[in-house]
Amino acid sequence: MPELPEVETVRQGLARWVTGRRIATVEVRHPRAVRRHLPGAGHFAEVLVGRTVLDVRRRGKYLWLPLDSGDAIVGHLGMSGQLLLQPAEAADEPHLRVRFGFADDGAQLRFVDQRTFGGLAVSAGGAELPTEIAHIARDPMDPEFSAAGFATALRRRRTEVKRALLDQTLISGVGNIYADEALWRAKLHGVRSTEALSGPAVSRLLGHVRDVLGEAIAAGGTSFDALYVNVNGESGYFDRALHVYGREGEPCDRCGTRIRREAFMNRSSYSCPRCQPRPRALLTAR
Repeated sequence: MPELPEVETVRQGLARWVTGRRIATVEVRHPRAVRRHLPGAGHFAEVLVGRTVLDVRRRGKYLWLPLDSGDAIVGHLGMSGQLLLQPAEAADEPHLRVRFGFADDGAQLRFVDQRTFGGLAVSAGGAELPTEIAHIARDPMDPEFSAAGFATALRRRRTEVKRALLDQTLISGVGNIYADEALWRAKLHGVRSTEALSGPAVSRLLGHVRDVLGEAIAAGGTSFDALYVNVNGESGYFDRALHVYGREGEPCDRCGTRIRREAFMNRSSYSCPRCQPRPRALLTAR
């Protein structure tokens, strides 16, 4: 699933190419793509035609496009969603779900989604912040993110540190890939207890989270297949800089120990056994 760097890369591209443009046509090709817009596909198109896009913003892994009506288009890419800018004459993509045409007859905005887990909706009055995503925490790249507030909340959670990093109500935008990479840099195992972390340890971890996310944004995100692309259909290349994620059996870039893979929440966690030892209490319990 696209994480913060991938969604931010898409946001930057959309902000450049759709801000200030007036929507002339909306074509919903598959109702599942707007299933979160409860009034239905017809209403989705009706309230958007004639509206001008004022900006493109992001909260965690969600995007929203404020409109001159005071409403907003809210979008989530899901597992395979793509927001592409395409010439009007370009052939339809096999999994085209929603098409937006603009009054200037320039490039269309197309929502393409192979697995249809993503979707779009209109948030009434949601231009400033859609109520549908107001519960999601700010991300660590947000200027208004509170490092002190995060540290306090993290140490109160009484959970494993990786689970906390994936909790979008605590800190948004961090997914499996970037959690593993930040924990490797911080030399912490993901099952370490949050209440056992010292203040300086939390600060170091947050610094590494920010560094990883910033570097990934600069690289256009991480692409393991053709499903994640930016608005021009280009893949990111941060996968070339990954230290642990997806590298089971390969030598650690820091100490040479072979990277291990462990089951985690129906997914996988990757870490270095030497740099990131499991907490002793857990080792004793086993």
